Amino acid sequence: MSEAIVVALIGVLGSGLGAFVGVMTSAKLTQFRLQRLEEKVDKHNSIIDRTFKLEGRMTEVEHDIRDLKGV
Repeated sequence: MSEAIVVALIGVLGSGLGAFVGVMTSAKLTQFRLQRLEEKVDKHNSIIDRTFKLEGRMTEVEHDIRDLKGV
């Protein structure tokens, strides 16, 4: 084989390997960021559920206060 062909093959293999490593790293980063986002969404949903329950309790308390005042 000529020297030019060997250099071209090494270049192609190096480029292919670099592209593969780049894609894999990008996929891991994307997965990591999605996981963090899911955790934040879960926390947010938990707060929404708790707020909804508290609003229901406040409505009950307001009714109890009205009943005690006799309004």
